[in-house]
Amino acid sequence: MASFTDLGEIATRELVKTHKPHGLKENKEMAKAGGNVAKVAKDNLEEKLGKPVITKQNNLTYKYVDNEKLIEDEK
Repeated sequence: MASFTDLGEIATRELVKTHKPHGLKENKEMAKAGGNVAKVAKDNLEEKLGKPVITKQNNLTYKYVDNEKLIEDEK
């Protein structure tokens, strides 16, 4: 299942392909619209579930990985 972040990014990309914005102002508008798609989806799901879908217990944590170190470790 794609995350809401992925949904926002995909929505933004498709909006840009369709509307072909020019300049920073129009591109910012597309980015906000794409983010709103993800927000509406999240809010809709939370309403149907009756509980938050993103919590401190289930959020993703990202760890920086040094690719060069991984390569050295494999040797």
